[in-house]
Amino acid sequence: MIRLERVEKVFKVRRRVGRLRRVRTEVRAVDGISFDIARGEMVGYIGPNGAGKSTTIKMLTGILVPSGGRVRVAGIDPARERTRVARRIGVVFGQRTTLWWDLPLRDSYELVRRLYRVPDARYDRNLARCVELLDLGPLLDVPVRQLSLGQRMRGDIAAALLHDPEVLYLDEPTIGLDVVSKAKVRGFLREVNDGGTTVLLTTHDLTDIEQLCTRVMVIDHGRLVHDGDLAGLHGAGDSERTLVVDFERELPPVRIAGARPVKVEGPRQWLAFPASASAAPLVAELAACYPLVDLSVREPAIEDVIARMYAGRAAL
Repeated sequence: MIRLERVEKVFKVRRRVGRLRRVRTEVRAVDGISFDIARGEMVGYIGPNGAGKSTTIKMLTGILVPSGGRVRVAGIDPARERTRVARRIGVVFGQRTTLWWDLPLRDSYELVRRLYRVPDARYDRNLARCVELLDLGPLLDVPVRQLSLGQRMRGDIAAALLHDPEVLYLDEPTIGLDVVSKAKVRGFLREVNDGGTTVLLTTHDLTDIEQLCTRVMVIDHGRLVHDGDLAGLHGAGDSERTLVVDFERELPPVRIAGARPVKVEGPRQWLAFPASASAAPLVAELAACYPLVDLSVREPAIEDVIARMYAGRAAL
């Protein structure tokens, strides 16, 4: 469904040198990336800010023309046939809405229907499904400018799916959402993917990746540095999760098998353990041996995973 072959995107940038002189330099936002995504896959595409994620998606949608290489989406060259590919894809950019700012959500959807020439019966069916699963009923008559960020994100996701796209690109789709809304969006995306829609998801929230994707690709400095499952990513980066534990009283640093103490602050302690390992045995041992009040598990930041990955390579 999606194929990239040695794709590059180079931007020309003018930088000031001294008071009057300007020098033109090249910035390689994407540097020779190749990958295939099969029909019906849901793939996480992650990396630190400025790694080239959004640039890749813009080339896949036809917004940007590659400087080199070959891009195909459903057999179409997006840069040459933007209108044709637009009918086959849906796009959600977390920081940019595709809805009309001063119109109620319902009217924005009606305009989307006309733009894509969606038959009435299919539009009514798709809209009813999105409204129910994303809890948009109370928002349909509210102008987009009055929606919160989380409400607007749900509205944008629905708009991207009204024409039954074969491919869905999601750039930070859960940004600004509370826990309940995130759960609704994730459940909705699972159902969309189960229906055969191919999904490419970029996010900084590893929980999105863990709950939705069986495959993850990591891009850094414009290059693909990992393509596999999430366990393989954690193994390559030797990353760690953190168990934050609150005890009834102050204790010396707790030492249990499979974890190491990181920080102690009053009755609260931080314990690090391998990201590929389960937290359940650690929690069971803590509960059995110590006066436990509360605990939580913190996922490693993508930036930390990639930094550890490169640190491991440099040590070889």
